[in-house]
Amino acid sequence: MEYLHFTDKLYEYSSWRTQLIQNIELYREWRKRYGLDDTNSIHIIEHILQNLSQDRITLAFVAEFSRGKTELINALFFAETGVRLLPSSPGRTTMCPAEIFCDETGGSYIRLIEIETRNENTPFVQLKQDVDRWTQIDLDCDNPGQMQTAFQELIAVKRVPCATAVELGLFDEKEAAEQGIINPETVEIPRWRHALISFPHPLLKAGLGILDTPGLNALGSEPELTLSMLPSAQAIVFVLAADTGVTKSDLNMWNDHVCRATNRAKQGLAIVMNKIDAMWDELDFGGYEQSIQSQIRGSAETLGISERLIFPVSAKQALLAKIKNNTKLLELSKISVLESYLSDDIINQRQKIMLDVVLRDVGFLIKESFVLTEIKFEKSAKLLVDSRKLNFENHDKLAEMTRNAELSQQAYYKNIEHFQSSSEIFRFKLKALIESLSIARFDQVIKLNKQEIDSSITTFVMKNGIKKLFTDLHDLLEDCVTKADAAQQFILKIHSEFDTEYGFKEIKPYLFEIKPYQDELEDILNKGEAYRSSTRLTMTEKSMGIQKLYTTLLFQARNVLFKARREATIWGENVMSPIKHQIIDHKNQIENRLNVLHAANESKEKLQENLRLQENEVAQLKKQLTELKVIIKTLEYSQGIHTNQLVSVNG
Repeated sequence: MEYLHFTDKLYEYSSWRTQLIQNIELYREWRKRYGLDDTNSIHIIEHILQNLSQDRITLAFVAEFSRGKTELINALFFAETGVRLLPSSPGRTTMCPAEIFCDETGGSYIRLIEIETRNENTPFVQLKQDVDRWTQIDLDCDNPGQMQTAFQELIAVKRVPCATAVELGLFDEKEAAEQGIINPETVEIPRWRHALISFPHPLLKAGLGILDTPGLNALGSEPELTLSMLPSAQAIVFVLAADTGVTKSDLNMWNDHVCRATNRAKQGLAIVMNKIDAMWDELDFGGYEQSIQSQIRGSAETLGISERLIFPVSAKQALLAKIKNNTKLLELSKISVLESYLSDDIINQRQKIMLDVVLRDVGFLIKESFVLTEIKFEKSAKLLVDSRKLNFENHDKLAEMTRNAELSQQAYYKNIEHFQSSSEIFRFKLKALIESLSIARFDQVIKLNKQEIDSSITTFVMKNGIKKLFTDLHDLLEDCVTKADAAQQFILKIHSEFDTEYGFKEIKPYLFEIKPYQDELEDILNKGEAYRSSTRLTMTEKSMGIQKLYTTLLFQARNVLFKARREATIWGENVMSPIKHQIIDHKNQIENRLNVLHAANESKEKLQENLRLQENEVAQLKKQLTELKVIIKTLEYSQGIHTNQLVSVNG
């Protein structure tokens, strides 16, 4: 059936990812087998393998209350359970954000954290790692009814004093007064702040992740949802109701959170116009279709997007159709068009992004390995050919060749001296770069700005303080740019010298770039400022939301600097390895040639013994190169990579 298209595509992507992991592991074992491991290659390969094994295609569902968002999730992914797995009955809506995934090691559970933790300044990502802070409900995956009952906790509420609700940012007295609610003694609030849900559903095991967010109130008071969780999703699905179109609260959510969270270059976006069944008219089907198209045009114009991104759907009828296996009703629900879009656009886009990362990082290592192994094989093969041509009887010729080899050895020692002095200069430049990225410098910038931010009375003053903080952090990275450029220019100079003066084969060095980290920091600031100026937060003074925004921004900025420092350190430790490998191989070639000549001067038997050693070495290098070619060909074939994207392999 057509609605399985998304399922099939996700399983296909999961198989593709598994094959990619296996290919990279083959290459890792090849490096280990031939003693080519170093800190840089180990880090890069392990990092890529970890990312691939933990990779999820996360779809974030965003909507105001009563748009049928949770029912849409049920219809898209969990219909085969035969029940409405996630609670989505009328008047009973998801009250806390929920992440749904498969935790292979942790088992099946719902973890819930108390709403009162919103008063803490601890970054939410740290709270997620502290399992003891969460209330856990175990799930029986063989009993959909038990799971259905357990999921009712997602809509749990409780009544608290009004002052407590205000303190938690869950009650706005001005908004309530406009609705005629004045000085209530108690207020109903969600019991839980966040839910983590794990169970081994086939789609979740294949790598699907779902982020189910409540309405505008939650997004407006949880900075990490807008600044981190939504932007990290591969696609955002924004749900509207067909019978109302884009309401004022929908538009606020769209402008303040969805638009500002998305990165259109790397992230998919779909607008679902749900509940089209409310417009069904069996007596005038043509008029019904015209009404839907009219709503699509109006919504596209209001949101400022293409009509092709809006998908009319009846999630309720789609879920019923899948449970009852009703093909006609499924067609009327129109959900298959949305599923095709999620399959063809979102999954394909994710696959391309992951492959680009692998080609950039592991691809560079493979190219380096291939070139260095090919150079070593070619030189060893040439030495063997030359050694076989030696005339054992021509002592004068042998003496002359020995003198030339000894001169080459002396030149090599000069190369070593130059390499060591160049390495010392580079270490000095690298040290300056690493120090410029130190956490101590970051903390000093924070300390200088923190007092002004903490003592600010109004949101406006705090906003300016945060902006100044990020200006100072940006200046810090500008200083890092200068030092990174100096280190990189020196590396390019050294490579050029050894390529031209010493006859080494050029291997373009992997360069460390600071600009992506600058861009990431700038993006954090821009999204933070957009969040701060959102409709909900501008209504209050120095609110809890602003305090949490400040904590979130600092945590993210510190993480950017930490990543930059770690990558710069690993890069600096290994960027000269291609030259180092060629120097070592060059030394071995000279010594091997001298050994052959000395053997030839001693006796014919000694020469024959030395030739056998060379033949074994050439055979071993040929085997090593052949194995690498097979790995490259397998990688290219299984991943659909063009040869010029990796390395040019002949034979």
